[in-house]
Amino acid sequence: MDAIKFVEQEFTQGRSIPEFKAGDTVNIHYKIREGAKERIQQYQGIVIQRRNAGLSATLTVRKISNGVGVERIFPLYSLNIDKIEVISRGKVRRARLFYLRAAKGKNAKVKERRG
Repeated sequence: MDAIKFVEQEFTQGRSIPEFKAGDTVNIHYKIREGAKERIQQYQGIVIQRRNAGLSATLTVRKISNGVGVERIFPLYSLNIDKIEVISRGKVRRARLFYLRAAKGKNAKVKERRG
């Protein structure tokens, strides 16, 4: 095993990340540092995409805040992510949900997957 894979395996070993994919609604508890203080801020939205594998994996989460769509990209194995909760599972047929950017109203919703 080469050195890079060994370091990635050691770093990801203690982290527990729930199973989720595009279309799922997640709540991410993210650590914010302001000077010497540290607090946890929650960011809840629909996962638009998951990208890459290993330590470089990221997820893009989209939410509507005051009528404006806001997207944020989180590194999946960031030390600043305290925990990830899956709120609901979405029923979608593709891995990238960029069409949600242009959708308004009911079209911007994702049906919930049963079971």
